Amino acid sequence: MNALIPVTIVTGFLGSGKTTLLSNLIKAKQNRRLALLINEFGEVAIDGVLIRDNAEGLEHIQIHDFPYGLIAYGDDQRFVPILLAIAERRAQIDHVLIETSGLALPTAVMELLQSNELAEHFILDATLAVVDTPLLLGDEFEELLTPNTTQAAVASLFALQLEYADVVVLNKIDDLDEDALLLAETRIRARAPNVRFLELAYHAKLDSRLALGLRLHQPTLSMRHRYTPVATMPDGATQPLSNQSRVDGHSHSGMAQHSHGLATHKHFHEQDPGWLSFVLRSSQPQQADQLKAALIEAAKAEPVLRIKGFIQAEQFMLVQGVRTRIMMNDSLTPKTAKESELVFIGYHLSRQKIAVLLSQLTSTQWQ
Repeated sequence: MNALIPVTIVTGFLGSGKTTLLSNLIKAKQNRRLALLINEFGEVAIDGVLIRDNAEGLEHIQIHDFPYGLIAYGDDQRFVPILLAIAERRAQIDHVLIETSGLALPTAVMELLQSNELAEHFILDATLAVVDTPLLLGDEFEELLTPNTTQAAVASLFALQLEYADVVVLNKIDDLDEDALLLAETRIRARAPNVRFLELAYHAKLDSRLALGLRLHQPTLSMRHRYTPVATMPDGATQPLSNQSRVDGHSHSGMAQHSHGLATHKHFHEQDPGWLSFVLRSSQPQQADQLKAALIEAAKAEPVLRIKGFIQAEQFMLVQGVRTRIMMNDSLTPKTAKESELVFIGYHLSRQKIAVLLSQLTSTQWQ
């Protein structure tokens, strides 16, 4: 029997820094042959472009983009075939990394890993939840959206991402002191007491030994190990998963065992069509400071949760935004970009209003 291929799931809310963390991970000196599955809620694969550029020349890194919708959810017909294709090349793959969309739970992937098709090839290694620590400390998960939107749903998503995590990675911590980090850990423990480990990612970097090969879901023969029943999506034909041990964990460092009861992963954006993603483009050169100010105004005027993309200024620059926090970086630029291109994600966004506002405030055409 072939050895099972370990799978690490990287989850986290919009803008938590999952892609940057993964990019730094594959750039670090590590010899594992990796297959990366990158999921984005939108038509343009910005995250995939970033990771692919960072992996250029690394023959041991394979990348698969999943734009449009959510990976492994009901209407995704690519996830299982791609994993089966990876299994056929198991001699070339040591580990699979899956980055979920910021509007998804990891449970969809966790459940499919236990299916009859995949359970004989793959095993869950660990689920990592990446957290935007300043957002956590600012209580902004409950305040991300304007009063007429589903604030409770946002807080619920964040809580569930933590609930299904084995490891929580506190990201964006470079400007925080020890008291702030202790408070962040306290808040995580209060929200998700069963999380196995908390890790700190300074400069969005995580030691590969803390991310890969953790073996937190390997079956064990210990008499103290109790398997927890795991349900599939609740409906009239609900049946137990074929191999529940694939997703159950065991004790570490004296902590209570961490069992995953997969309730539902039909996420709130599927139930609420108000969640939107669209792309705006401009073929004209941009003034970086002017555009940054315009994006801040757009985030104030519309319920924008996430902005990401590339702009053509004096040189191409990466744009990353969570609400009104906008960052621009000229050290991470795509080799294939031809014009400014920004992805906007939010709740009941008006594409026309944002395009008009950016066009007015930058004196360039956005459409």
